[in-house]
Amino acid sequence: MSEKCVLVGQSGGPTAAINASLAGVIAAGTLEGSRVEGMRYGIQGFLDGRSVRLDEAFLSRVDLDLLCNTPASWLGSCRFKLPTPEQDEGVYHRLFERFQEIGTSAVLYIGGNDSMDTIAKLAAYGRETGSDIRFLGVPKTIDNDLVGTDHTPGYGSAARFVATAMNELAYDADVYNLKSVTFVEIMGRDAGWLTASCALAFVEPDVVLLPEVPLDEEALIERLSELLRKKNTVMVGVSEGVRTADGQLVCERAAAGGVDTDEFGHLAMLSGASRYLAALAKRRLGCKTRAVELSTLQRCASYVASRTDLNEAYDLGFAAVEAAFAGETAKMCALERVSDSPYEVRTKLVDVLAVANQVRNVPSEWIAADGMGVGDELRAYMRPLVGELPAQLASLG
Repeated sequence: MSEKCVLVGQSGGPTAAINASLAGVIAAGTLEGSRVEGMRYGIQGFLDGRSVRLDEAFLSRVDLDLLCNTPASWLGSCRFKLPTPEQDEGVYHRLFERFQEIGTSAVLYIGGNDSMDTIAKLAAYGRETGSDIRFLGVPKTIDNDLVGTDHTPGYGSAARFVATAMNELAYDADVYNLKSVTFVEIMGRDAGWLTASCALAFVEPDVVLLPEVPLDEEALIERLSELLRKKNTVMVGVSEGVRTADGQLVCERAAAGGVDTDEFGHLAMLSGASRYLAALAKRRLGCKTRAVELSTLQRCASYVASRTDLNEAYDLGFAAVEAAFAGETAKMCALERVSDSPYEVRTKLVDVLAVANQVRNVPSEWIAADGMGVGDELRAYMRPLVGELPAQLASLG
């Protein structure tokens, strides 16, 4: 590539670590002697002519350190489904004209499954039209459901928040001498990785419900009844994407009038599972129940961000730039776990086509045999990503 210009965008839901990846891109691009341009509001904003010169906006190491520790997407985000060339080739003409206008050498997109789909489509079109622009994906999602990588930036920090919040909610729920069940709803549309992290709390939840295991309401009520005979306070971690045996989302049972979908066909407001189950338990068991939705705090709580998560996010952004200028394209930078103890990972490249539109579920052997908890293998997998939780006294019980 002759003139060096890295163009980078952020897409999808923000996280506590996505800006660390952006900082890595800026640092690597500057080191390569490249201009670094940023898409404002993702590929959609770039189509509208919105971009910013990042190597001029972040001039020092201090600036980049602050960016690493800033939650959400500094560039702004979008949820824009890039059509195929057969559906609308005009979009590709406009995009590649814009790439040409700013002298783009490499396009990097930081995001999840749908963002990798965007990179795959752009790389394929570039190859077909003879473009020498390199297209690389940088993973990001608190859902941790991308294939081809041990884990994704954003997950460790969100999991650290979930485990901390679950612990503190358990203390709060246990202050009264009465029978109660608290349902804590955790993000996770198709995979239960984030919900599983609640099991790392010092006061471990009694039940963990994941999308990978169909919900049996009768079995759940029986389990809760058994637990309440032994203790006052029962804690349940429940994924927002938990489904019944017939495939229906529990949150759909709670939603009046149906649930709208976004441009990708995903449910736009995926919540309500905890409210439905709290009402069910109250009706069937006659005890106090509470539904708690952690909501967007899971992805923006930078005050409990995992240092491992931030460092790895930065490294992946940096590695993506290096890969682009080494001639790689149509790839996603990923993490490969080398060792659990001591914890060690390295970056690698995977074919973005093998990642786009795929979902990596929690392995069945990492889920408790009864489907209502997590196994030791999953705890061992999660612990180094989350780090040490804030020290607290043991519960009185």
